[in-house]
Amino acid sequence: MSAKLDATLPLEYQTEQNRLNIFGFWIFLGAEIVLFATLFAVYGVLGERHAGGPTPQDIFILKDILIETVLLLTSSFTCGLAIYEMRRANLKGLLTWLVITLLLGAGFIYMEVTEFIHYVSEGATMQTSAFLSSFFVLLGTHGLHVSLGIGWAVLIIIQLLQRGLTPVTARKVFIIGLYWHFLDVVWIFIFTFVYLARMVS
Repeated sequence: MSAKLDATLPLEYQTEQNRLNIFGFWIFLGAEIVLFATLFAVYGVLGERHAGGPTPQDIFILKDILIETVLLLTSSFTCGLAIYEMRRANLKGLLTWLVITLLLGAGFIYMEVTEFIHYVSEGATMQTSAFLSSFFVLLGTHGLHVSLGIGWAVLIIIQLLQRGLTPVTARKVFIIGLYWHFLDVVWIFIFTFVYLARMVS
């Protein structure tokens, strides 16, 4: 028996199952907030323990960090445009902006990997100090989440191409949009408290 649709709501909210799934994902994001809050707390405690190794002022390159930030924040904007096109039932526009979002996300990951390689070449590894251990765990966890988000979104794009825009595919797009925006918010905190605060202190 097909789920009853409520045409007065956005496509992703038109079935009770979709509404429950979206609510469940909000709960999942709450758990993710706890995870990142813990990692930020660990970094806050260990961030000054350099053990004679490189400090943030020694290794951070502001230009590269700004490029990463622009890439990820722009991807949040394009993700919003994808949701806007979905609400207009414009599948082509939705797919276009989703692909652009993923390209920006891939650019962010490339820059982050390049950044980590630079740090290691400067002798800044996880084993060097407590500061670097907490830094790599925090940044690596966020980068892993972005990578998983890219893979997840690729699968959703495949489903959109196969099935078109339906309440089920719309719900999946909306949820990956929530996930993507969440990762951008986490990055704002990383940029502010990990990079900016350490470089000006």
